[in-house]
Amino acid sequence: MYRTRVTVEYPGKGDPARSLALLWRTSERASRKGKPELSVERIVRAAIEVADAEGLQALSMRRVAERLGVGTMSLYTYVPGKPELFDVMLDTVYGETARPEDVPGGWRGRLEQIARENRALYLRHPWLLQVAASRPVLGPNVTAKYDYELRAVDGIGLTDVEMDAVITLITGFVHGTARGAVEAAQIESQTGLTDEQWWAAHAPFFARIADTERWPVATRVGQAAGEAMNSAYSPEHAFEFGLQRVLDGIQALVERRVT
Repeated sequence: MYRTRVTVEYPGKGDPARSLALLWRTSERASRKGKPELSVERIVRAAIEVADAEGLQALSMRRVAERLGVGTMSLYTYVPGKPELFDVMLDTVYGETARPEDVPGGWRGRLEQIARENRALYLRHPWLLQVAASRPVLGPNVTAKYDYELRAVDGIGLTDVEMDAVITLITGFVHGTARGAVEAAQIESQTGLTDEQWWAAHAPFFARIADTERWPVATRVGQAAGEAMNSAYSPEHAFEFGLQRVLDGIQALVERRVT
C-alpha cells in the first residue's frame, strides 16, 4: 500500500467547458487518428488503478499511458488533460456507491447505509482522502449520489438547508474516521509491526514511567480502552461508536421538529 501524502488535490482546475463536456459525454468523439482500443472509460479506469496502487502523487498522463501500453499523446485524443481526467475519475468512483431504495430502519437506517457506503468507498480508494470536498465535480454520478443521499432525509421535518447540512455532517464524519482507518493500515505496513506487536514492545517501558497518582484518569481510561480494543486506537470502534452518536444528534433535531 502506498503512503498517503499530506498534499491536497483540488478538482475543477481544468477548463470548465471541457470538463463538463467530458463528465457528461456531450462531445465524446475521437478523431480518425484515435486508437480504436482506447476510450474515455478505459483511460479513466486506468487512471483510477494508478491512483489506487500508487497514490495521486504518481498520477500523470504518462503513467496512465504506460498502464494502457500506448503513447502519452494518444490519450489527448480522448481527454484534454490531467485536470479534466481527474474530474472524471472522481465522478466515476462516486458512482460506485450502492443506492438501494428499500433500506430498513427508516431515515436512520438510510443514513447508516449511506455512511457505510461512503466509508467503503474511501477504503477502496484512499486517495479520495486527499481531495478537497468544498467544490464537488458537477458530474452525473456525483449529482445522482447527492440526490440519493438527500432523499434519505426528505420529508422527515427538516428544512432544505438542514437536509443538506445533515448529509454534510454524515459524509464529514465518515471522511475523518476513514482517514484514521487508512492511516492505521498504513502504519503497520510502514513500521512492520502490528498494533499487538507495538504494544508488546512498549508495554514494559510504559509500565516503568506510568504515574497513576499524577495521571489517574488517563491511566485508568487508557488501560481500559487498550484492553477493550487491543490497540491504542481502533478505527472500527471509532466509526461505529461515532456514527451512532451522530445519528442520535440528528434524531434529537428531528424530534424537535415534529413535536
